[in-house]
Amino acid sequence: MEMTTRQTLTILHTNDIHSHFGSMPSIAAMIKERRAALGDALLVLDIGDHMDRMAPETEGTLGGANVDVINLTGYDAITIGNNEGLTFTPDIIEQAYAGIHCPVVCGNMIESATGVRPSWMKESLILDKAGIKVGLLGVTAPFTEFYRLLGWDALDPFEVLGEQIAALRQQVDVLIVMSHLGLPSDEKLASQFPEIDVILGGHTHHVLEKPLRIGNTALCGAGKFGTLLGEVTLTRSSSHEPFRVSSGGVIPVDQTLLDEKVTSAIALHRRQAERALESTVAVTDRELGIAYDQESPFGNLLAQSVSHFTGTAIALVNAGQLLGALPQGVISKGMLHSLCPSPINACVMKLRGRDIRLALEQSLLPEFADKPMTGFGFRGKVLGTLCVEGLEIEYDPDRAPYDKVMHIRVAGGILEEQEEYTVGTLDMFTFRAGYKVLANGTELRFMLPEFLRDLIEMELKRPGAMEECFAARWLQVSKQSGED
Repeated sequence: MEMTTRQTLTILHTNDIHSHFGSMPSIAAMIKERRAALGDALLVLDIGDHMDRMAPETEGTLGGANVDVINLTGYDAITIGNNEGLTFTPDIIEQAYAGIHCPVVCGNMIESATGVRPSWMKESLILDKAGIKVGLLGVTAPFTEFYRLLGWDALDPFEVLGEQIAALRQQVDVLIVMSHLGLPSDEKLASQFPEIDVILGGHTHHVLEKPLRIGNTALCGAGKFGTLLGEVTLTRSSSHEPFRVSSGGVIPVDQTLLDEKVTSAIALHRRQAERALESTVAVTDRELGIAYDQESPFGNLLAQSVSHFTGTAIALVNAGQLLGALPQGVISKGMLHSLCPSPINACVMKLRGRDIRLALEQSLLPEFADKPMTGFGFRGKVLGTLCVEGLEIEYDPDRAPYDKVMHIRVAGGILEEQEEYTVGTLDMFTFRAGYKVLANGTELRFMLPEFLRDLIEMELKRPGAMEECFAARWLQVSKQSGED
């Protein structure tokens, strides 16, 4: 008679940590505790967006700090999110991952030039965990147009997984997909591919208190910023049976637990990053203020920088991209990074006069200027009013909403409602974020990899730029005396 040996596999997973280095020593300590208890029957995975260039540690080490933490924590495998794939050039991300100790698994990304994956990326992986054969597949959100500009082909994750699952399922006891696609896509995956045992999710920052079951597939997600650690356990009572998810959920990360090695590594990287970001980019002879409810010199400078970088006569940017005034004196890379941390790129579009007018009207209203914003690469607090280059706007603040703008002048005359204008603006608006009317733009051309802070740096070096940004674009006209 055959003995039944119960087998158990525990998975700990993180996602969308976004360079919240404060959480990482605690996550590492919790993983260490579980590893001491479970030994080889533990699998530790990260589902992408571990890196975020908003953090000085990531910016100043170009991802090196994150890779060091991943190594010290002892992840078995990771996949990439859009923050790794889109905010670093392929060369820089290759450099960062050159020192990684675990495989980076992603099946739906190939280099345009070679038609194959880079050397640091695996399309799939089979691991042996306490005698259990585990198949790992990874996919990331295919921002096809943006990736193409950086030299990547982002393939359809569903097509890629279909082929991979057919090849891998028979060879493994447990099949796991690390999905940086978001919850709606994960639900589709589970319906389309019942052969998947577990989908560990990210990208949409969803928290699943317990696994969401679709057929025999369990979907998991551990929120964002490293506040939760995902855990899921699979068991089977004999080698003839399939593994089934027996329990799962999320555990709040205990900030009182700290892994000393990770804590000191982060401190070391922070010092190194601060040194790297100390380099001077400009010396200014006056302060440039910022305001979110009206035009300001720093906001105007940002609009100028987009206009010059994109080669467009007209530029529209939101003041909320800038988190503070630009001081007088020595301006360092680190200062520009802290004042403009968003990984947002410029883009060029064709926009009708009426859409430009509507966006400008909206930017005079508090519900737009003061609107709290998150996502779409935006790392500011509020949307902020529109700052412009190449337009002169006469407006009366006392008139009714959507009727405050009296005249808009462009080079060579009055802005025509039906005319199409070439405008330099921000990729964020093309996702219908903030000023949604700007998503009506056509013939989009995205300009990567430079971020807004790089454009500001270029503009600060342009002769006359500092004087120009003090010239008013928005001219307030009050009611003529004698009118009601």
